[in-house]
Amino acid sequence: MSILSYNGGDIIAMTGKGCVGIASDTRLGNQAQTVACDFQKIFRMTDRIMLGLTGLATDVQTLQQLLTFKINMYKLREERDMKPKTFSALLSTTLYERRFGPYFTEPVVAGLDEDGKPFLSAMDLIGAPVFTDDFVVAGTSTENLYGMCETLYRPDMNEEELFETLSQALLASVDRDALSGWGGVVHIIGPNGVTTKQLKCRQD
Repeated sequence: MSILSYNGGDIIAMTGKGCVGIASDTRLGNQAQTVACDFQKIFRMTDRIMLGLTGLATDVQTLQQLLTFKINMYKLREERDMKPKTFSALLSTTLYERRFGPYFTEPVVAGLDEDGKPFLSAMDLIGAPVFTDDFVVAGTSTENLYGMCETLYRPDMNEEELFETLSQALLASVDRDALSGWGGVVHIIGPNGVTTKQLKCRQD
């Protein structure tokens, strides 16, 4: 088994019209054994940037704390919030610094630019980034997530439609994966702030 799938978990991010959404399951596992059903995998870095981390749970928490420190230092020094593209570059270099003893995580960055344009990026454990205009996925059931996203995604969705699409794609995918599921959470970043909703799914 890959160390990236040891604790299980899935993340999906998707763009809409003037908004962006990111969703994850809430399971923390020890391979096939479920340890907790409320493990946080999506973190609010600024008012307009959300970070999703899937992979080894200890590295998820370590990397999130390190990035929170770096983004706070940036705000103190620059006296402004970091842009999503800048944060993605910071995350990429942070991972590449540790390439010989990497953090076993697969990050997903979702955010809104100052002009309200959605931003999505994802990277591997040594920080090689990919940028997209529609959706990105990470975790143990990426094949299922890609299939559902390609089926359900359409451009220029509003916030409600984006929430519904993310929810259906996540729930349908984790139902077919033994290492993820047991609940979900969806965050929608819009011009008026962040909306968070919890999802219930199968508990088996």
